[in-house]
Amino acid sequence: MRELLYLEIPTPDTDTVCTWLQTDLVVESGEKMLTTDGIRLRWGTTKPSTTISETCGNELSIFIWSVQRTTYLKVFRWGEKAIPGEKGILEQLERQIRQRFPYRYPEPPQIDLTQESIFTALAADYPLTVKYFQRIPNGEYDLTRAYWWEQRWRQGVRNPQQPKQVVFNHAYTSVDTEVEYDLIYVGGALGVIHAAVMARLGYKVLLIERLPFGRMNREWNISRDEVQTLIDIGLVTPGEMESVIAREYKDGFNKFFDANNPPHLKAPILHTPTVLNVALDSEKWLQLCGEKLIAAGGEICGETEFLQADIYTNQVTVTVKNLQDNNQYQVRGRVLVDAMGTASAIAWQLNGKRAFDSVCPTVGAVIESGFPPGVWDSDYGDVLYSHGDISRGRQLIWELFPGANQELTIYLFHYHQVHPDNPGSLLEMYEDFFAILPEYKRCDMEKLVWKKATFGYIPGHFSTSGRDRTVAFDRLVAIGDAASLQSPLVFTGFGSLVRNLERLTTLLDTALKHDLVQGKHLNRIRAFQNNIAVTWMFSKGMMVPTGKHLPPQRINSMLNNFFGLLADSPPPIAENFIKDRFDWLTFNRLALQAAQKNPALLLWIWQLAGTKDMVRWLGNYFNFTRHAIISAFFGNWYPELLTKIQPWLEPRFPGIWLQLLAIKYATRIGRPPKNPVVSNYPVAVVTGEGKVMN
Repeated sequence: MRELLYLEIPTPDTDTVCTWLQTDLVVESGEKMLTTDGIRLRWGTTKPSTTISETCGNELSIFIWSVQRTTYLKVFRWGEKAIPGEKGILEQLERQIRQRFPYRYPEPPQIDLTQESIFTALAADYPLTVKYFQRIPNGEYDLTRAYWWEQRWRQGVRNPQQPKQVVFNHAYTSVDTEVEYDLIYVGGALGVIHAAVMARLGYKVLLIERLPFGRMNREWNISRDEVQTLIDIGLVTPGEMESVIAREYKDGFNKFFDANNPPHLKAPILHTPTVLNVALDSEKWLQLCGEKLIAAGGEICGETEFLQADIYTNQVTVTVKNLQDNNQYQVRGRVLVDAMGTASAIAWQLNGKRAFDSVCPTVGAVIESGFPPGVWDSDYGDVLYSHGDISRGRQLIWELFPGANQELTIYLFHYHQVHPDNPGSLLEMYEDFFAILPEYKRCDMEKLVWKKATFGYIPGHFSTSGRDRTVAFDRLVAIGDAASLQSPLVFTGFGSLVRNLERLTTLLDTALKHDLVQGKHLNRIRAFQNNIAVTWMFSKGMMVPTGKHLPPQRINSMLNNFFGLLADSPPPIAENFIKDRFDWLTFNRLALQAAQKNPALLLWIWQLAGTKDMVRWLGNYFNFTRHAIISAFFGNWYPELLTKIQPWLEPRFPGIWLQLLAIKYATRIGRPPKNPVVSNYPVAVVTGEGKVMN
């Protein structure tokens, strides 16, 4: 028996596919015989046969099955010898399937919530999503938010050259009104972490958040060394940090489906016990950071929407609206910090059509209980896991992180190339999530107890250098997902912010001390890493281009190719790679080993990325190489030199000092750690009468 063809048919309606095969498929030769899950095509023979292989040697078996709300088809031949015209038969079969079952990219319906509820409006298109959101606390609010987030994302993708103007530059114009704040943050999730550090350095800080402060639709996992960063920087004490840790698990698994892969592209489980193994209680963490901000004299305005920013030579004026009473008012500061994430209108305006190159539509939920005993041990997590091949043009990937008590936080996402015809859908992903969760982890959906929904668009930007994306303007700087400079693999803006928190806050502190608030200076305050930039081709290799059909097992084969090498490497190699702390030698060694193990790998990547992005990647690689040489040259003596010349250089030439300081962090970031080092980061604890308004 030999497998001849394996196809993904992008529809969940397997019965319709089966009926079409049995009744409408046109075959030019052979006798069609119906089976329970497909057909057999037989060509007659007059030769006596004595074995099954001989009896069925002139037959093709075509059958289908369903997993991940997707239909799959395989064709097998019993005999060893090819059937006359076999290649043409297979080509005709695939051509007819593609014509009858093309890719479809459903869009959410247009709704009017003044006439009907979100549940009624979406029930026909997303029945499972509506059913289970009705059981989630605050489900109506969250489903409404997911709907409008998707609509805003779609609008931004399809009209990239016409972003809404929210930043207005009044060049050479100053105003007489008094500046109330040093820093105004817009976005209270990642923003409050950064804001709390800056407030403790003595700056007057205002935080503006559209939602009630402390509420978010995402959970955060982190590693112990990132936890230590937050302690070393002086933001929290060890005891305070432990109070917001929901659970620390023993090991994390990385495993991709490989049942359809060739033997050399199957891989064992990659164990990463120190990657994302610390689950934070996100709401407790945000409240703690909020308390730190207020204790240092900062202010928080919850349920307040950013409308626009007017930039003058001596201040930035921010217009906001209180969502409780619809009252609009203005606040004034020295610098505006954009921490609004993927929905940031500021990021869209500053970067125009190049706001984001890729995205991970991510959905999930925190489940309090309901899984049968033995289904999952909460001392373990799934860092990256797939249980099937390409599904309707996406390689779906799961994450599972245990929380407090029996809680499990489960995500479903895919890497996606931004395309106007196919921007990426949260609602379609949620329909998948609720349908295939029992395939991933055995459970009775009716017995699960839901705590909250978790969802969002996690953006990515294919950076070719540290200067090709605008993250700042005069008196304005972006951080986190709004800057879109995070890891392409497992860390989102949260991981990037924590790993770069000392870098970002020290540089901003330096800029504010010397009033270096022009765009050319603030644009140096970024979390760009050359080693991350060179791995963007890795994430490109996990995206199915819109409208393109690939062998269903292709992406799982590539993932198993690489993760198999990590599994065979010493544990620190895998840990450092996934945490974006690998050097030039490690990257090249792994890349060469991957190509040696699978010579077709480069061709596969080229087919997915295209010539243009391959050329761009070569630019990344040359920059990475140049950066590695510079880092090796400057790494040991350069920081010591800066320490010696700082007292003389900084007060005389602050702009040059900021540039040299940014270079120091750029040469240091992303290196594999040699020994844990306690930071000497200066923290000036300031107390004051802060306040929070929700």
